[in-house]
Amino acid sequence: MGVEMVERARVGKAPKRGTAYQREYSLCAVVFLLPMIFFLVVFVVWPILSSAQMSLFAWNGVSPTRQYVGFQNWSRLIGDRIFWSAFRNNLTVLVLSIVIQIPMGMALAVLVSNGGRWMVVFKTVCFLPMLMSSVAIGILFKYVYDPYFGVLTASLKAVGLSPLVRNWLGDPQIALYSVIAVVCWQFIPFYMILFEAGIAGIPVELHEAAIIDGATENQYFWHITLPLLWGTTRAAVSLALFGSLTYFDLVWVMTTGGPSGATELMATYMVKKAFLSTEVGYGSTVAFAMFLIVVLISGIAFFVTRRKESSPWSS
Repeated sequence: MGVEMVERARVGKAPKRGTAYQREYSLCAVVFLLPMIFFLVVFVVWPILSSAQMSLFAWNGVSPTRQYVGFQNWSRLIGDRIFWSAFRNNLTVLVLSIVIQIPMGMALAVLVSNGGRWMVVFKTVCFLPMLMSSVAIGILFKYVYDPYFGVLTASLKAVGLSPLVRNWLGDPQIALYSVIAVVCWQFIPFYMILFEAGIAGIPVELHEAAIIDGATENQYFWHITLPLLWGTTRAAVSLALFGSLTYFDLVWVMTTGGPSGATELMATYMVKKAFLSTEVGYGSTVAFAMFLIVVLISGIAFFVTRRKESSPWSS
């Protein structure tokens, strides 16, 4: 039976619906999907449902009993100014991540794609931040941003720009932007590789035909390359959106949400409530609220950016 199925696939004959072949295909698909479904349920669906349930209780994480409080945690969350301040900080990270990371990643991708073989070394160097852990990057830039002995302070003083020296992570006015600069430095290489892969998928014949027709490189980029990268751009925006709304590790290492909550994000606030303040019920409320916000904003972004992509060769 297996040999006959392979032969049917080779000659392009799909098994008919309702036949033994179709049942065997379906069974095979289910068997291969079961491990993925298992891990998805255990590590994604169950924690989300558990957080939703835990948000209805008051629990310190240690006591064997939990007190049912209904929607008191949610009522508290609605009036929690720290949470909404953290949400605004997440939105700032989101906007600046999209505005900075994606254009710069695309520009580097175009540069690398058109630079020839010598750009391999440049691409490798640019990708190094992605090979470092966020914890290591956070510790590194805490020393870079040191207002007295840091590399940034020393560099500004060396070129006569001492008035620009600031307490980069201690000043509430600029701490968040200092952290965002590090986030962008870490993730721009990822978008560079993503867009480079998209550019590599564009047929060379399109570029040759455009040049023969008299188009400049700028015209080719704006009228051919950029429209054909729309799908890649949508994927990049989705990844930046999701990452910005759930970002945690680098901010926690560099500032722990300080100073005075200037860099507090929803994830750092959730960890503080659930583990440092031992308010597991309220921390679960913050976690589930994060999930709802991410789903809502992601859905809005998906429908706003959705458009029908037609083939460049269709009339």
